[in-house]
Amino acid sequence: MSLTVYFTSVSSSLKIKKEQDHIMSVLKSKKIPFNAVDISQNPQDKELMREIAGNPTALPPQICKGKKYCGDATGFQEAIEEEKLESFLNL
Repeated sequence: MSLTVYFTSVSSSLKIKKEQDHIMSVLKSKKIPFNAVDISQNPQDKELMREIAGNPTALPPQICKGKKYCGDATGFQEAIEEEKLESFLNL
């Protein structure tokens, strides 16, 4: 199972853009492989992201491993601060 980061390339929210960039930057710097899925390109991907997150209004970025939900940008940041990133990402 690989790690998936759901993001959007079309957003007017600076907060969302910064969160997405931060997550992907950290994963790349730690050499953690992941698939980036742009939900703006396929409505089915957005629905799948929301289904996995268990939230019908979830916004990107959302992180999962296979069908197991890891969390959002807030949870990701907390995991970094608590030095529990590997546990958060189910690695």
